[in-house]
Amino acid sequence: MDHHATTAVEPRVLARMLPYFCEKFGNAASRSHAFGWQAEEAVEVARGEVATLIGAHPTEIVFTSGATEANNLALSGIVAAYVKRGDHVVTQATEHKAVLDVLLALERRGEAHVTVLPVDEYGVVSPEAVAAACTERTVLVSIMAANNEVGTLQPLAQLGAVCRAKGALLHCDAAQALGHVAFNVEAHNVDLASFSAHKLYGPKGVGALYVRRKAPRVSLLPILHGGGHERGLRSGTLNVPGIVGFGAAAALARLEGEAEAAREVELREALRDAIMRGLDGVHCNGHPTARLPGNLSLSFADLEADALLLSLRDVALSSGSACTSVTLEPSHVLRALGVPPALAAGTIRFGIGRSNTREHVDYVATAVIAAVTKLRALR
Repeated sequence: MDHHATTAVEPRVLARMLPYFCEKFGNAASRSHAFGWQAEEAVEVARGEVATLIGAHPTEIVFTSGATEANNLALSGIVAAYVKRGDHVVTQATEHKAVLDVLLALERRGEAHVTVLPVDEYGVVSPEAVAAACTERTVLVSIMAANNEVGTLQPLAQLGAVCRAKGALLHCDAAQALGHVAFNVEAHNVDLASFSAHKLYGPKGVGALYVRRKAPRVSLLPILHGGGHERGLRSGTLNVPGIVGFGAAAALARLEGEAEAAREVELREALRDAIMRGLDGVHCNGHPTARLPGNLSLSFADLEADALLLSLRDVALSSGSACTSVTLEPSHVLRALGVPPALAAGTIRFGIGRSNTREHVDYVATAVIAAVTKLRALR
């Protein structure tokens, strides 16, 4: 139950990928023979599949190694491209470190001035606060679609409308949202968006950046040089098998994502209800309804999360983002929501996905209740 950290490659996705490791191993940039043409065609098919899922044109998709690189390209690339117009960027406190750390680096180098907005108790940033923060120097607003720890969904359409009115671009880290909730760049007024294939049952090591080409046309300077791949925005030999897998995963998400989301909501609610019936002193983090289908963030009073994780060796869970699990610092997301430190220390993230069943939910709920009861008795 740690599907927010990563997902298994779906067998149908793997089947699409396999031929491109050995049989169809061409370089998509080789334009002088059939091996290259074959690889290039596969990449363009995948580009179209990703674009269709988000309501974009294929030429607006730039393949990267994942959402972290896509975030770096979007933030650094926009700041560099719009330097004559302004240097102000607005974000919010619960962003992933792949956004916050990039902006911190830009600020340290004197390339940008950054405003980090607070969120409410559910982790939602106010469109009014974004509007108030924007100035004539604001070139970019970066707000994630879905939080990776507490699952909260942001009001992207409203935020996008604010950005349009203020003349700023809206970038969205949509790594957790893609394939799990409806995400459409036109409906949500998004100008740039970052994705990772491994969050929606595709392979690791491949992602994409959506870059709007009209109304408005987004200018972007590359951060990698050497070959001019991806319309000059991302140099480097394309990961053809990975891109094929990303496209296949996107196609499956478009066809099956809505039904799977409904199933995951049922499992999530069953898990939450069972745990809360069996234990006192449990607090649910994030928005009660506007959240990722499979996300459940619970804080257990009088408990250390690490102790609970060690007691549940046969259950894959986490105390927060996989990207920051090597640090000992309290979650910046929970701090931003105002969760008391004692409760934050006892927080567990459940990430339900395609492989989970009602039997899993019943087993995990029983195991969690037993472990928490035992650990509290030892205090």
